[in-house]
Amino acid sequence: MPGARSRRRIEANYWPGFVDALSSLLLVIIFMLSLFMLTQFFLGSEIQGKDTALSRLNSQIAELTDLLQLERSNSDDLTSQLANLQATLSSANAENAELSGQLAGIGTGLSSKDETIAGLTDELSDAQDLSDEANAQVSLLNQQLAALRTQIGALEAALNASETRDTESRTQIADLGKRLNLALAQRVQDLSRYRSDFFGRLRQILEGRADVRIVGDRFVFQSEVLFDPGQATVQAAGTPDLDALAAAILQLETEIPSDINWVLRIDGHTDKRPISNVQFPSNWELSASRAISVAKYLVTKGVSPNRLIAAGFGEFTPLDPGDTEEAYRRNRRIEFKLTEG
Repeated sequence: MPGARSRRRIEANYWPGFVDALSSLLLVIIFMLSLFMLTQFFLGSEIQGKDTALSRLNSQIAELTDLLQLERSNSDDLTSQLANLQATLSSANAENAELSGQLAGIGTGLSSKDETIAGLTDELSDAQDLSDEANAQVSLLNQQLAALRTQIGALEAALNASETRDTESRTQIADLGKRLNLALAQRVQDLSRYRSDFFGRLRQILEGRADVRIVGDRFVFQSEVLFDPGQATVQAAGTPDLDALAAAILQLETEIPSDINWVLRIDGHTDKRPISNVQFPSNWELSASRAISVAKYLVTKGVSPNRLIAAGFGEFTPLDPGDTEEAYRRNRRIEFKLTEG
């Protein structure tokens, strides 16, 4: 009779696999979306730091541009003054030439013109002094203009250097983003490959078990395989399956490179009927306690504790929303999922 009931239960387990496959696909999509959001978060943080440096460089460029405009304005003023002085010098030279002509036209024999000649000579001397002063100012302005042009050249060089650093920073940001995406994609690909090998190994070990199955990226035990109803202590009948799981995990630890951060997540689930055992106030505590019990057992078999995560989900993530005994049985389960740490 027990053998007959066991065969009926095994035959009834084939139909829910279709619903479980759809649930597995949804969990894979949620996991990939979560991974993508985490990647975007770290990338956004890195890019925000680069944007801050870029804003600082842009501010420096704006200040240098303003200073360059001011220096160019001063250069224009000095150029205008130089033009005015040159015009004054030209006028003085013309006046000097005119006075020299007048002086040459005065006859040497006219003594009455001595005073006129003396006055013209004084005017000529004054004009000559004015010409010398104008020449000195022109020379000084030329020196100032040369110094200003040197300063403008230095400012333009600094502006070009700032623009070059700005371009290099943008290039580095883009390159960093590409490298980060490639690294994350490589880590996900590597972990997926080891997950496939791990689950393939478990399929061979537990082949033919209807109450222990692999669905998508999860390895699912029905709770009855490991626990008595309402209890969280691993029963002796379920230890061989956990021993096989521990052996596969230990082999996996030796194969995965140390730079890939991975964990095996153990999720406890119950049906939605309230628990009547006073040891557990709710199904939540029961599911968490069962997950912890499985984790502790695996540790006793040599599995590293920092590679295990135990979580309790209670009745809140059912595979079957129905109210039948079959639905309740499907929802009472322990799931194992290999994921990133």
